[in-house]
Amino acid sequence: MKCLTKFFHLSLLLLPMLFAQPAHAFYAWQDEASAIELRGLLRGSAVTLINPDNQLFYNRKNVSGMAVSGRLMLDASYDSLSFEVHAEQSYVPIKLQTAGSNFALLQGIERSDLLDWSFDHQQSHLILDRLNVQLATERINLKAGRQPVNLAATYYFTPNDFFAPFAAQTFFRSYKPGVDAVRADIQLAELSQLSLIGVLGYAVNPASDSGWSNRIDAARNSYLARLSAVFGDFEFALLAGSVKKDVVFGGDFQGELFDWLGLRGEGHVKWPDSPRLTTTIESSLALEHRWENTLTIRLEQYYHGSGATSTAAYKLATANNSYYLARHYSAIGASYEFTPLLTGDMTTIYNWVDQSALLALYALYSLTDESELALSGTVTTGDKPQAAAIRSEFGLYPDSVSIEYRAYF
Repeated sequence: MKCLTKFFHLSLLLLPMLFAQPAHAFYAWQDEASAIELRGLLRGSAVTLINPDNQLFYNRKNVSGMAVSGRLMLDASYDSLSFEVHAEQSYVPIKLQTAGSNFALLQGIERSDLLDWSFDHQQSHLILDRLNVQLATERINLKAGRQPVNLAATYYFTPNDFFAPFAAQTFFRSYKPGVDAVRADIQLAELSQLSLIGVLGYAVNPASDSGWSNRIDAARNSYLARLSAVFGDFEFALLAGSVKKDVVFGGDFQGELFDWLGLRGEGHVKWPDSPRLTTTIESSLALEHRWENTLTIRLEQYYHGSGATSTAAYKLATANNSYYLARHYSAIGASYEFTPLLTGDMTTIYNWVDQSALLALYALYSLTDESELALSGTVTTGDKPQAAAIRSEFGLYPDSVSIEYRAYF
């Protein structure tokens, strides 16, 4: 019976891939005051991971499996009101969710568990990833509900992106996960804006479908204000508020020098709520340029103030709660359009504390107007873990290769 249930879920996701429709919305209606649009995305992938040979950290040397997901997106508007709903059904085997790690946490994005339903022992999930309403007036946009909150100015390292940030080596970023939030964007002048953001936090609940409870935890709520303005060719912003009771103050900037060199930066100072923790600084600086032949180069430097300055200070608990363990990182990336149908991307991340590195490669081929094929892989260098000792950060990571088919309708 379990096999039949799993087959049924997989069939629901895979069958529409055979009948993909044009990339524009498969249903759209509009009149003078109202509009409705329905879109969809189906994804199927095969993944292979090769873990370091350490039985304390990993229960499998090699991990292989297939995953599928489908996303249905509804956008509707009436006069100054608009609504957004994204529902995602996915099937990801537990061995891929944990990547064979003995210490992996089956915990999703911090948001209410009420909109997450799991089946087949948490391998299948039905999630409402976005569910919000927006009121737009001449000077104020107010959005309430589950929504993506993006505060990043840089691309690889995003210290100001506090809510469900992407990892530096993530290439497919079309849909940032939503969090439960209220956001007001107030137009102060033609080129200046004040954003007020409140994001709900939740208590940890390992027994729930998502790893979080549906009970709001006031100590984990976040409240931020961001003031931005444009001066010349640059946008500057100040950011202040409280993130899970830690006080933060910072800002960001982005623009172009000499009509040639893109310059971006972001960062903040954090004063922890706990007296046992010290004040830390997080900052990143990025340079980028795109040539006429489509070659784009990005270089970023990251100062992770709460990171360790030696491998002896690495902690597994930190590895489960943060993308990065060390104090200093660099990343260099390149993208190029080989043909109108084929593009390639490369990202290299270097850890200056332990001299380990991660190389991520990505190729995207457009099969039709409504479907594409993506091939990606990662290769890591660095000292492998020895017994319980983490000798380098990226030496702890697996090497991997994956292929993914996407169909839009």
